[in-house]
Formats: sequence, structure tokens, C-alpha cells
Amino acid sequence: MGSNRSLLLVLLVVSCGRQMTSTYSQPSPSPTPDAIGCVRGQLKQVGFDQTSMDVADNRLTARKYNQNVTRPDVSFRRLVDRLEIEVAPGAGGDSVSVITINARTFAEVVNQRGPTENQERTSETAQSAAQTILDKCRNPVDSTSVPG
Repeated sequence: MGSNRSLLLVLLVVSCGRQMTSTYSQPSPSPTPDAIGCVRGQLKQVGFDQTSMDVADNRLTARKYNQNVTRPDVSFRRLVDRLEIEVAPGAGGDSVSVITINARTFAEVVNQRGPTENQERTSETAQSAAQTILDKCRNPVDSTSVPG
């Protein structure tokens, strides 16, 4: 009976850990191609560089290096903020598509195996970038203002 309580206590402590990934989601009145175009346009505005794009599944990833953070650990190199963005068809009504952003932060360390990334609690930089992108892409794209 005592070992069951210990096991329950360990499971409770493990399950109360903090969340490492911040997820943001918002419906968009724009069609999926326009919404992904808006997201791509906003990446530079928030200081992130696009690292990959899956055109078939309307997904892209972006990253931003933070060289200004220092730590007393000699193996620590920098922080890396990453955004994983997906635009999916909406459920109908005002939601033509849905933009979902997973924001993550990693500590890059260098050891005998080379560079290694350890996920940490999401930084304010990554969280605010994700929220800014969603705020900017909330409105429908006005096709009459697009040149061409």
C-alpha cells in the first residue's frame, strides 16, 4: 500500500510540470493561400527567418537566434526561438481557414557530440511574435489593394 502512494505521488509531481510549448490558434476569414501568404509576410516583421515550407500541407517553420542571453554554463551558446505554423481549412461560417502557431524556445549547447538543443519554457519573444502574426492576419486580405 505504501509503494502505491509513492508511485501516485511521483506521477502527480511529473504531471504538474510546466508546459514547454505555447500554442496559439485563430480563425481567419481569408482563404488558406492568402492566410499562409499573410503569415509569410509577417515573419520578417517580427524578426524571424523562414526555415522550411510544406506547400501541400500549408505548413512552415521559422526561427530566430537570441545571442544576447548569457549563462554561466560554458557549453551554452544561444537561445533559439522557433515557430511552427499551420494553416488549415476552417469549419465554415466566418472561419474560412484556421491559423495555428506552436511557439517554442530551445537552449543551444555545444558538447562533445556537437550542437544540441534542449527545449525550455517558451520565451516572451516567441510568444509575442506568434500573437503579433495572428493579430496582423486576423483581417481578410483586400484583393483590390494588391497590385497586379
